[in-house]
Amino acid sequence: MTIPDDALPDQTVDGYSVERLSDYLDSGRTPRDPGIEGSAACRLYLISLAQVHDLSRASLEHEATREPDRDGRWISGLLESIRREVVGGREIPLGHPDAGIDLRITEAAARGLVRRTGDADGGVVLGATTFSGDVTTPGAPVTVEVTAAVRYGDDIRGVADDLRARIVETLTRHTHLTIAAVDIVIDDVFLPRTDDP
Repeated sequence: MTIPDDALPDQTVDGYSVERLSDYLDSGRTPRDPGIEGSAACRLYLISLAQVHDLSRASLEHEATREPDRDGRWISGLLESIRREVVGGREIPLGHPDAGIDLRITEAAARGLVRRTGDADGGVVLGATTFSGDVTTPGAPVTVEVTAAVRYGDDIRGVADDLRARIVETLTRHTHLTIAAVDIVIDDVFLPRTDDP
């Protein structure tokens, strides 16, 4: 799926333009670009961009017909959220039984965990993810704030409850964050693909 030029934010991810990364993904990531593949931020962006590509062309075309300016605005906003999220951010300590070992992950990696959790459900497209609270201090309460679009016709409350539970489970398993709350804002809907169950 080719993303309209006016939907691509005029920004870079780890020194690569989002247009270059989109072209690289469209080429099947061949020939392999060691610079892009060696950048965690670029890889996270490519994973998220692939999710955007998986959205139904028919759904986007329908929305574009119904609201001509919405297609580019929606994609542009989603891509800008993804681009902002792949920036490292604060370091989150993981802890280790050996006091001499200092393990940490970045906020970008934690946001990537949340995005993968949301993207595992075809009925959800995650927008922005932010962590409020002191993620750098073990045991400090942290609130996860997520925006998302859901598939038209799905039970929004049920989708939000399921997404919330999966985010808590994922972050608890992969980090030592103390999750006080997961706030989910459903800010859009999208039409189901024709091959969706």
